[in-house]
Amino acid sequence: MTTLIDRVTREQLIALLEGGNAHMSFDKAVEGFPLDRINTPVPQGSYLIWHLLFHMQVVQWDILEFVRNPGHISPDFPGGYWPHPGEQASPAVWVDIANKFRADLEALKHLVRDPRTDFFSPIPHAKEYTVLREILLAADHNAFHVGELVCLRRVLNLNPVKEY
Repeated sequence: MTTLIDRVTREQLIALLEGGNAHMSFDKAVEGFPLDRINTPVPQGSYLIWHLLFHMQVVQWDILEFVRNPGHISPDFPGGYWPHPGEQASPAVWVDIANKFRADLEALKHLVRDPRTDFFSPIPHAKEYTVLREILLAADHNAFHVGELVCLRRVLNLNPVKEY
């Protein structure tokens, strides 16, 4: 039998991962993105628009694997979390990365919904961390970069999302 605290915790974590309350969802942020502009440089930055999507996907995947796989080895920091500077991508790569992001997001949500997931005990292979911390980290990181993507779409006039 689940407690009210357990149920509400799971519901709120899902809401954070999905977006739509105080921040936009990933799908809304990338919807209608002009694929001929994915290699646009970020103003005053050292990366391209598609690099941001790559970064979001790799970080979320890394957090997910860190939680569920004791043998997981994270990419080198920071280089393993970003493509090589100037590296360009095709629209097919953009779509593939977005689909990987969505699949890993679904896996995180599955982990949250699983009644066997203990949010508060230390992760067995990483005693200084909890699943709760990692889920919040993923949600926070995603929200930050979804917001960045939305702002960049406005600044660069890349079919800006109008709802926010």
